[in-house]
Amino acid sequence: MDPAAPSGDELVDKLAALANPLRLRIVARLAAGRDYVSHLSREIGISRPLLHMHLQRLEAAGLITGSLELSADGKAMKYYEVVDFDLQLNPAAIAQATATLTEPDPANPGPARKEKS
Repeated sequence: MDPAAPSGDELVDKLAALANPLRLRIVARLAAGRDYVSHLSREIGISRPLLHMHLQRLEAAGLITGSLELSADGKAMKYYEVVDFDLQLNPAAIAQATATLTEPDPANPGPARKEKS
């Protein structure tokens, strides 16, 4: 067992977050270096509210991180950057992750997955 491998729930969250073309573009853009929301929204060509929604999903999955900074003129700017991650997706990794899933197996219903706080 690889102790650094994500749990089943973490793997589901990461894969779900990456299963969107806009979020893939955001991660790709941030892989080149950190960026602030207004610039990132112009670069990707989407509105800031839509970008915020996608950034929140990526951040909740642990793929990016954001930090609030003040510009020279005192304006608050939110910067995002990619968190170093390495998802290994192969049958063995999936089997390992599946052993830790809290989501019930449809063939064997059990307690529902706990909501994240």
